[in-house]
Amino acid sequence: MELRYLRYFIVAAEELNLTRAAERLFIAQPPLTRQIKQLEDELGVQLFIRKPRGLELTIGGKHFLHQAYGIINRVDASIKSTRQVALHRKKTFSIGFVPSVFYGQLPLMVRRLRRNKNLEIVLHELKTQEQIEALKSGKIDVGFGRIHIEDPDVDQKVLFNEPLIAALPDAHPLTRRVPCLQQLSEMPMVAFPAGPAPNFSDMTLGLFHREGLQIEIIQQVNDLQTALALVASGMGFALVPEQVKKLHREGVEYVSVADDNIRTPVIISRRTNDNPNAVMRLVNTILTEMVNNRLRGHYP
Repeated sequence: MELRYLRYFIVAAEELNLTRAAERLFIAQPPLTRQIKQLEDELGVQLFIRKPRGLELTIGGKHFLHQAYGIINRVDASIKSTRQVALHRKKTFSIGFVPSVFYGQLPLMVRRLRRNKNLEIVLHELKTQEQIEALKSGKIDVGFGRIHIEDPDVDQKVLFNEPLIAALPDAHPLTRRVPCLQQLSEMPMVAFPAGPAPNFSDMTLGLFHREGLQIEIIQQVNDLQTALALVASGMGFALVPEQVKKLHREGVEYVSVADDNIRTPVIISRRTNDNPNAVMRLVNTILTEMVNNRLRGHYP
């Protein structure tokens, strides 16, 4: 199967109109129609339902579109990394991360990896679900997040569980004590991130719901910096991972939460059944050392 067939199919599936697809591909419509038909014959599956006003993907077509995206993305990533190696004689190692995990020990891992002059480290800020797709497409080699997502192509492991703390306006009375969830629930909450579930916001809200507590969401935002800015302005409080307290923000004070088991995991995601290369083995060694340091109470 030729890669151009996949690219033609993807454009046709996106446009759902052969005339517009042909225009995007800078080819005539009849050859595009023939090549789509040849692809269907080769697969033994009808990919489109032809209608008077355009095309509609079949169930098989929708499934194949997902697979085609993955194949093309992996090929493009391989081409890019090969060119980088040829030009710089460096191996590229790409890391996906959610911002809240990069205020603690993980930057130390990046720093140690960067000591290798033949290794180029590329960082991608991605939500956990985006990391899963990026791993499958080959865009990243490893991901660090906080949400467990079932996917047979990706292996996830909890590195450690981290306490959650409350970010409060610095003049608030609760900064002078160790508040419990009941006391926090009497304040408006700034939740993050916004977007599709599952996410960190769902996890923090679930802590209150499990205790039968109602919580008012005053604002839902996409990133931690915006959440802290709203806390500093006095709009409410936010629950954040403990390592975020390294991020000093004027007008914000961080306090522990009295309730037990107020924790959030730090999860590493890797492709299932990938044979670890030399770089991944080094990553695993560094992470084992970091986790052991946390267990002994040795923080960076």
